[in-house]
Order: sequence, then structure tokens, then C-alpha cells
Amino acid sequence: MLIYNTTYHVLTADVKNFLIYVQEVLIPAIEGSGSLKNARLTRILSHHEDDSECFSLQFEVADSATLHHWYAHQGARLNADLLKTFKDEIIGIPTLMEIIL
Repeated sequence: MLIYNTTYHVLTADVKNFLIYVQEVLIPAIEGSGSLKNARLTRILSHHEDDSECFSLQFEVADSATLHHWYAHQGARLNADLLKTFKDEIIGIPTLMEIIL
């Protein structure tokens, strides 16, 4: 089992809209594919600036092949939609992690 994590750096003025978008649009679209499961959205407390906040959005995925297939068929489009919606007000950094314990 792998964890697909995206860390988002969000300007404070956009936090409320970002959280609504993630909850109402992004998570349902991602989990609807059936490839990524068990969404978890967390606020990152160790990195906070006056004009922004950071969040971690995580999903479980069976393997890297499943993730690659999902990204090619859905993920790239969802990322483009997010960028179109929030322009350069949000930065996302993806990370693929392996569960050890």
C-alpha cells in the first residue's frame, strides 16, 4: 500500500474556498475513480506564514502502476482544473510514500 500525498501552499485569502473545493469537488472526483481511497486532509502546523497556510491531502493507492494510470486518465485533468480555479494562488507538491509499519 502506498500513500499519495499532495502538500498545498494556500494564500490565507483563498483558504476557505480551497477547503470547500477540496471537500465538495476534488475528493469526490478522486475517490469516485475507485483507484485512490481513504482521503485525509490535514492542516500542516509546522509551516505557517502570515499570508498563507499549508495542507496535506493524502490518499491510499495499491501501487505505483495504479497511481500512474489514475493520473494519466484523471489526475492531470483535475490538477489543471484546480490551477484554473485558483490560478497561481495555490502551489501543490506531490509525494509518493510507502507505508512501512
